[in-house]
Amino acid sequence: MVRRTDVTGAAGVRLAAGEFADPPKAESGAEQAPGVLLLHGLMGRAAHWAETARWLSTRHRAVALDQRGHGRSDKPADGPYTREAYVADAEAAVEQLGLGPAVLIGHSMGALTAWQLAARRPDLVRALVICDMRASALGAASQHEWSDWFASWPIPFATLADVRRWFGEDDPTLERPRSTRGDFYAEVMSECADGWRPVFSRRQMLMARETWVHDAHWEDLALVQCPTLVVRGLDGELGRAEAQEMVRVLPRGIYAEVPDAGHLVHYDRPDDWRRVVEPFLAAELPG
Repeated sequence: MVRRTDVTGAAGVRLAAGEFADPPKAESGAEQAPGVLLLHGLMGRAAHWAETARWLSTRHRAVALDQRGHGRSDKPADGPYTREAYVADAEAAVEQLGLGPAVLIGHSMGALTAWQLAARRPDLVRALVICDMRASALGAASQHEWSDWFASWPIPFATLADVRRWFGEDDPTLERPRSTRGDFYAEVMSECADGWRPVFSRRQMLMARETWVHDAHWEDLALVQCPTLVVRGLDGELGRAEAQEMVRVLPRGIYAEVPDAGHLVHYDRPDDWRRVVEPFLAAELPG
């Protein structure tokens, strides 16, 4: 059972949040379980964190957020979909849900939001997990590639099986097909009168990406003072050299990689993902 609640983000945008399991009960006089905020990447949704949230909830209060433009949250036509808006939304979630100082666990764009919040509000963040997000600028060519990729989607899809097949097997941009990738995208589709369509606007996704793809984010990374685990999939988008440089730049950085995982590390290899994240949290949040 998912317990759902709403958060009011920047500019009054309604954000949907969910707890996928009850947090552990604290004994009388004891501190409450540490709060964890889970932030998905571009095109993701809170439900993608369900398995992670369930094992986290044995020791933590784990909340997953549908970020603006995604999932069950509001999708204002013209945004804003800026870095400032996403960071302010995460800040609002930590404060309004009483999670702080929280552990922030972010994947891809959500990881960038997490470390930018940690840089701006160190009082709200006690530890950080960055999953497969680059700190370097990707540039205009990358944005054009994404625009072309979005335009290639054969929407509407006739069935969810077609969604899984296209994203997991037939997508021409995919070097090595993964069945989990098809499942990932099936979770962000909604049935409409003419077939299956994404729950997000591809135009808005490009708007969100436009605000960070052209810039490097090393300065924000260097301002993060809390313990930070940088996790990459061996076949993901974050290369080993860049990940290790991120760890060097971070004042308290730790490196980990998950074999046989692509960009969707926590989704591709959930058991291996847990094996690298759980010991880090146990070391940084003893008891």
